[in-house]
Amino acid sequence: MPRPGRILVVDDDLTVAEVVAGYLTRAGHRVERVADGHAALAAVAAAPPDLIVLDLMLPGIDGLEVCRRLRATGHGAELPVVMLTAKGDEADRILGLELGADDYVTKPFSPRELTLRVQSVLRRSRAAAAPAPVEPARVLTAGDLVLDPQARRARRGGRELSLTLREFDLLAFLIRHPGTAFGREELMQRVWGWDFGDLSTVTVHVRRLREKVEDDPAVPVLINTVWGVGYRFDPADPGGPLDPGDPAGPGRPADRTAGADRL
Repeated sequence: MPRPGRILVVDDDLTVAEVVAGYLTRAGHRVERVADGHAALAAVAAAPPDLIVLDLMLPGIDGLEVCRRLRATGHGAELPVVMLTAKGDEADRILGLELGADDYVTKPFSPRELTLRVQSVLRRSRAAAAPAPVEPARVLTAGDLVLDPQARRARRGGRELSLTLREFDLLAFLIRHPGTAFGREELMQRVWGWDFGDLSTVTVHVRRLREKVEDDPAVPVLINTVWGVGYRFDPADPGGPLDPGDPAGPGRPADRTAGADRL
């Protein structure tokens, strides 16, 4: 069990907020509650918590906009977020993940399940932020992609890439294992050490990486979808022919972006 943290619960439903806060408090966490998006942003700016439990439907600005604004700020860029939503529509969940939410729970939910998810997100976020074991630094290169793990900097063609912590770790892992296909669950476990979470998180991070490292994210040549398996990094010449193992087969470009969602 991870060490207790300071949790900010953002929900305008008093009953839900009290139940969530009660369970998290009994789990050893220190809990602060606010009822709207503006108050949430102010609370984070004043004293960033260890994690936010954020309801999607809020008065004023909704949870998606709160998440968007957090990710655009220095103090909220890497802040773990577990989103609560009464909507079962997959599009809302995917949008939340794309905006940077780490996990989500759909209402109605078991408070114990929420507590377990909060503890899981706390555990893996702390593991991701922990200093890596001391070892000789090795700059990673693949064509015109250059990653410096020690400096946590990435460039392509001399252009600086703005990558989040998880995006950087995912790209570094893929570059270290060129030509090998990995499933989404395996990537979650091996890249981030997550043994619990939504596989759509991997899909979203791959999509965002493609937007930053591919010339045409809709037709990627570096981070390829392997149908029925997951993803593979192919450090090939972007102007060259398709990899013979490309799932599209000869003469047909792969719809890799949509395919990743269906794995």
